[in-house]
Amino acid sequence: MDVKPLAPDLSVAGQIRPADLAALAQAGFRSVICNRPDGEGADQPGFPEIDAAARAVGIEARYLPVVSGQASDGDAAAFGALLADLPGPVLAYCRTGTRSTTLWSLSEAARGRPLPDILSVAEAAGYDMTGAVARVAAGGRPPGDAADLFHSVVVVGGGAGGIAVAASLKARRPDLDIALIDPADMHYYQPGWTMVGGGIFSPAETARTMASLIPAGVRWIKAAVAAFEPERKAVVLEGCRVVRYDRLVVAPGLSLDWSGIDGLPETLGRNGVTSNYRYDLAPYTWDLVQNLRAGRAVFTQPPMPIKCAGAPQKAMYLSADHWLRRGRLKDIDIAFYNAGAVLFGVKDYVAPLMEYVRRYDAQLHFQHRLTRIDGPGRRAWFTRTTGDGGTETVETDFDIIHVVPPQRAPDFVRASPLADAGGWVEVDPASLRHARHPGIYALGDVTNAPNAKTAAAARKQAPVVAHNLLLDMGYLRGDEVAYDGYGSCPLTVERGKILLAEFGYGGKLLPSFPAWLIDGTKPSHMAWLLKERMLPPIYWKAMLKGREWMATPRPGPQGAGKRAA
Repeated sequence: MDVKPLAPDLSVAGQIRPADLAALAQAGFRSVICNRPDGEGADQPGFPEIDAAARAVGIEARYLPVVSGQASDGDAAAFGALLADLPGPVLAYCRTGTRSTTLWSLSEAARGRPLPDILSVAEAAGYDMTGAVARVAAGGRPPGDAADLFHSVVVVGGGAGGIAVAASLKARRPDLDIALIDPADMHYYQPGWTMVGGGIFSPAETARTMASLIPAGVRWIKAAVAAFEPERKAVVLEGCRVVRYDRLVVAPGLSLDWSGIDGLPETLGRNGVTSNYRYDLAPYTWDLVQNLRAGRAVFTQPPMPIKCAGAPQKAMYLSADHWLRRGRLKDIDIAFYNAGAVLFGVKDYVAPLMEYVRRYDAQLHFQHRLTRIDGPGRRAWFTRTTGDGGTETVETDFDIIHVVPPQRAPDFVRASPLADAGGWVEVDPASLRHARHPGIYALGDVTNAPNAKTAAAARKQAPVVAHNLLLDMGYLRGDEVAYDGYGSCPLTVERGKILLAEFGYGGKLLPSFPAWLIDGTKPSHMAWLLKERMLPPIYWKAMLKGREWMATPRPGPQGAGKRAA
């Protein structure tokens, strides 16, 4: 926790955790202001968790969420009002402290404080407010060309897709000028969180510092994106800085909407409520599974699209297998509530999965969407869609519940010219070029391509984007290559066995291995070894390093345009 003072009664910091509140109280802070919307990051505690921890040590907490890069004059006025009302000293925090510093800067500017003074104080704390102050001077618009950065290729997002495509571009063109924009300090191997929740991996095995993974020669711009302006080939960052580009790759992933379920943020990580979709909660899943001797275990799945559509039921299978091995399963009632109409979207895998559903005596409830939860009361409510298209409310109790939140594209994408009607980046599903804006590509969870949102998909997409982008820039000759919709979902049906689902567009099976080695329609120990032993090093040492083992792109569909330098 790096606390930086801006004024005698105000300091700013990046994301804090509930465990930090006791130390903040000891340091003399009497109030905290959260400027980060809940659900921005996969490792982010919600404000209700911070609020509860603050109240426990006598600190007042307030929630003033601001979407990255979209701080308004009204937000700044509200921030100033909170500083006037709350007991000091006050700590304001967001993802990195930049939003909080921006709010302070705009608030101070509105009060008439000289702009050089504001810049000096912010710079001393480690924050560049040039863009925000230029916005004040320019009447609310981002700064002009004199303040802009430029890179030939700009990649937005430092997750699996963003780093993989930057590495793939560098492997093909080492001298290419690339910048990667992401504010996070840590990068997570999110496919490993199912294994953390099953007691197989430790959390530390799924995390690396972002700095250790940025490809050599790629400039890391540690900031959040506020907006896209494709008409002038510009990305606007929080603080109103501008980065211009020749080509743009968009790969920021998606956002988890924890607040989309009434009552969920207040009880996450307590009262038997957990989720493997958050880094700090996956260990709690394993604690709950180990400690449950008898009772009711509920697992939920929200409406599509979501990342790794098999993960909600993977949690159920691994938990049930543990209870079976410990002789407890006969005393535990398992229920799976799925907002969809089928167990899995590719029919070839449904029959073998149903064998495990019967083995664990799990009750399936389709078209049930979790809408409300009462953690202390151990009750959950679902909206069930009936056969005639109507709805009804279904209530159930639980001793433990594994929740998967609704998911959507990040707000700065949803509000941008790049988005389709659903908020996702609109791409051609084969080339992964933007459907309407030349020179822009996208990959990973943020696209509207009709493929499964998995890390395996990003591994196959990165070489496609790299090849087609360099072809577009004139660095390569020949034909475009195409993404075939490949996605992989290693379904952990029991400890030591996995059903390796591999498929592409339209549910077409796309196995990577001969059936004598791994038959994806049958659970196997070999597939388990692939998941446990091979996929993590393939991710860290191949995919994120531009080594495209079993991911070489193929020529585009018949009739695809031929491009030449």
